[in-house]
Amino acid sequence: MNRLHAIALAAALCAAGHGQAADMAHAVPSQSTLSGAAPSNPGIKQALDGERFGLFPGEHFRASTGKCGDCPTVRQGLWYFEDDLLAVPAARQPVSGFSPTLQPMRDVRQWAALPAAPAPDYPPLIWLGSPQRIDDAALQAKGMQLSTGGSTFDLRLVPKLSTNQSYANERTTAFFEQRPLRLRGKLEQQDGKQAFVARTIWPKDFIIDAAKLKAAPLAQPGGLAAFVREAGGGAAAPYTTRLLWERTPGKTRDWQDKAVIGIMLNGAQGDDDEAFGGHFAIATGRYGAKGEFADWTVNNFYNLDSVSEKGIISATVPMDNYLMDLNSGQQYYRPSYMLVAVMNKARTAAAYQGAVQRIFNHFYRHDFTYQHAAANCAGISLDIFKALGWQIPERGPTSRLKAVAAYAYLSVKDGSLASGRKIYDYLTEEQIRLYPAVAFEAAGDDLLRLASGASGRVLTPFEKELGEDVEAIVVMRIPQVPSSRAMGSNPVFSFDEYLERTPADHSKWKIVPAGPRPFPAALRDGAALVQPAPPGVPLPIIGILVAIVAAIGTLAWRRRSGKKSA
Repeated sequence: MNRLHAIALAAALCAAGHGQAADMAHAVPSQSTLSGAAPSNPGIKQALDGERFGLFPGEHFRASTGKCGDCPTVRQGLWYFEDDLLAVPAARQPVSGFSPTLQPMRDVRQWAALPAAPAPDYPPLIWLGSPQRIDDAALQAKGMQLSTGGSTFDLRLVPKLSTNQSYANERTTAFFEQRPLRLRGKLEQQDGKQAFVARTIWPKDFIIDAAKLKAAPLAQPGGLAAFVREAGGGAAAPYTTRLLWERTPGKTRDWQDKAVIGIMLNGAQGDDDEAFGGHFAIATGRYGAKGEFADWTVNNFYNLDSVSEKGIISATVPMDNYLMDLNSGQQYYRPSYMLVAVMNKARTAAAYQGAVQRIFNHFYRHDFTYQHAAANCAGISLDIFKALGWQIPERGPTSRLKAVAAYAYLSVKDGSLASGRKIYDYLTEEQIRLYPAVAFEAAGDDLLRLASGASGRVLTPFEKELGEDVEAIVVMRIPQVPSSRAMGSNPVFSFDEYLERTPADHSKWKIVPAGPRPFPAALRDGAALVQPAPPGVPLPIIGILVAIVAAIGTLAWRRRSGKKSA
């Protein structure tokens, strides 16, 4: 039971490492001026020029900071990005709203039941971060220079956040020297000459090349889990794409501009014992002309009430920023895996994106809050699909019997009902909502069944559309970018696996403590919904206690009755 005490203190699931509250100005350490120097090179573009954000064209947005006074965005959301660059919908674009009187998922269900709008609602904000972009470049001079558009610039990197435990080094340079690059950042004047200060570096050879894909179905059962676990999680393995299923084998794969749904799983960190659970998110976008996916958007849920050591804030964010931001990018501290559904129609991808945008409005307002067991990255993401109608088969909790025993032990040992409640919630939560790796496997397996017509259940209207619209399913493994950080591995698939990986002695755990980010009272909306805290004693425990008391009372009554009759 000593191990349970350690686990009860851990935020092991959907964790990306944490941070100190002192580094609140984490978003733009070198980019407080959001307009970079005017590009004198055709290779350098303004951030919105010719860009696409997932399902939406970039020209339908404008750039602004969170200090914007006229953005069509809830003010609570803008607060998190006061000094950073956002893409917000331009005038006259329809923007996702929310219901101030409905619980978030009920709001999604009611919205989804309405007739489809003639134009999709736009996300209230996309976290952009950088004012300029380079679409095609190469490193030179051992990473000190950048060649693009026939010119060469000095290359600088945004500073490492003071709370970040590692950063790019010579291994990172060697990794990026081998391939063409796409970058986000800002052109600046430094020492009398121009230098491009990069915030995101994306390897352009990371694509899904439809023409080269060969069918390689998964071995069943457990094929997706085996893929994730291959090569120790694949942090140092080559970038891999694999075609799992296609509707018409042998047909020319004309996928350009087709909508996609990406189910993203990020692996376990190698230097944080609280981060073996990995992370989970849903992406949407359109298949690029050459199979590129850097411009897809990822709907990334993290705890808004703590400060990430790497500067991560929960938001809709471009894929290249999500994976390859020099401070917050997932690939700098673990491998990732993504299951991609290429769609014949955009309707189910658009439905998810529209739904998650409403949820972000609720989330920023604190109509509901992040909870590591009941509402983490996997749970929120899959709850949105469930509200739309995708009923992914559940697998049940880890163990209700273990939960009762662990609750009793920790409550007594720590003298705290909250301590017992925490471990009870972990062990009784549905596993596909709790573990990112299980969510990835369950959603992927069911998507394959829906697409192939082998679900074996009565389908909802959304499930029918999802199954009909899938043209192909691809899975990919994205390696970790080498840096000064330890290499990661695959995430855990169970509570027992988590126990096996962590040291039995909690004092030997590698932990980065999370600092709080208090939500200002002035931003609390009087109409915001209140999320009730769970009782310290779970109802099943109360039932057991009542039954025990009743049994003792009955036994005592029988003994007294027996003595009287004697």
